Amino acid sequence: MFATMGAGLAQAAPPPPAGGLAIPVAGVLAGGGSFVGSFNLQNFAVVDNQLVAVGTLTGTLTNAVGTVLGTIVQTISIPVTPGQSSCQILHLTLGPLDLNLLGLAVHLNQIVLDITAQPGAGNLLGNLLCSVAHLLDTNGPLNALAHLLDQILGQL
Repeated sequence: MFATMGAGLAQAAPPPPAGGLAIPVAGVLAGGGSFVGSFNLQNFAVVDNQLVAVGTLTGTLTNAVGTVLGTIVQTISIPVTPGQSSCQILHLTLGPLDLNLLGLAVHLNQIVLDITAQPGAGNLLGNLLCSVAHLLDTNGPLNALAHLLDQILGQL
């Protein structure tokens, strides 16, 4: 399972939570609609012996002509799995989601979010996250790593 979701629909999008790191998220729906929002990374934790990023997914769902169908605000946990040479930081797959918005049925098949760090000269955040991702290669204690990542997140 890549994400934990529950019902979190509202009529108007609330402001994103304070603090954290906001990551833009966008997707195209079957039939021409779209999803636009952000994932606000709040902290790292260890769940079922797996390092996860915890944050809030907030966004707006619109149809093909631009009419707002609804908004979503959901706290999710995303497993953090480092890539070998590509420095993959985050892979989020949201499974099928069926929404009933006042008689309008909306079906989302799948939303996939991949975040990959780009190391190199001048890429401070890419270099930092690639280094942190490779800390998992040594099989160090996950709780200590989650604490270290929370400290880094607090400095951003």
